[in-house]
Amino acid sequence: MRARIFQPARTAMSSGTAKTKNWVLEFAPAEPRSVDPLMGWTSSADTQSQVKLTFPTKEAAIEYAKDKGIEAVVQEPKKRRANIRPGGYGENFATNRRGSWTH
Repeated sequence: MRARIFQPARTAMSSGTAKTKNWVLEFAPAEPRSVDPLMGWTSSADTQSQVKLTFPTKEAAIEYAKDKGIEAVVQEPKKRRANIRPGGYGENFATNRRGSWTH
């Protein structure tokens, strides 16, 4: 049984970092998905692909995988650099703005 341990990225709908602190252990699919000919739904008989376990630290996830005999691959996250502007959001509305105001 193979699995991967990773730290989830932020959602595309937000700029925040909520729900990205924990580490997730997710099992790799054991068999390919198939399309139901009548309804067109995608399905699989592999129930392990539905399981996602969350852990507070990477070490806890690795230790759990070792205890249960799960072959796990760790994917390190790519950290974002901070986008901190000197003036912040208020700089957008400053009266001494150098550039022209365009929308």
